[in-house]
Amino acid sequence: MSSVSYAIWAFAAGALIPLMALLNAGIARTTGGQIQATIILFAIGLIASLLLALIMTVRLPDLHTLLRVAPQQYAGGVIVAFYVLSITYLAPRFGVGNAILFVVTAQLITSALMDHLALAGATLRPLTTMRAVGLLIVITGVVITQISDRPIGAMR
Repeated sequence: MSSVSYAIWAFAAGALIPLMALLNAGIARTTGGQIQATIILFAIGLIASLLLALIMTVRLPDLHTLLRVAPQQYAGGVIVAFYVLSITYLAPRFGVGNAILFVVTAQLITSALMDHLALAGATLRPLTTMRAVGLLIVITGVVITQISDRPIGAMR
């Protein structure tokens, strides 16, 4: 795959996050809560993943292989559960745009630090002055998109 294909794929995945937040919030309203919605979401995700594995004839790992995975590597499951619970709760209360604003800002800052320090297997990519300025510009732009339609007095 080319870099362009990866970029399009990443863009599509990112574009679906706000929609997922609203769909999950709808499930939460119908089923009685965020935890119920998250369980349903993960059940659907598991079924979809298993179907994709079946269609693509991917062999699932056996128990021996799963036991060789370092325990901290499984923290991603806890992180995604925290994210889904959080966005499901926050989107209808705080606004999808506001919730995503803080999610994206945190992702940009955290990913730059992870690259800079080569954390968790990331490729070392130092945070240069130009990268820091670029991040600041992007974060400023994201903030402006959320506050631009508010009256001046409401920004406090």
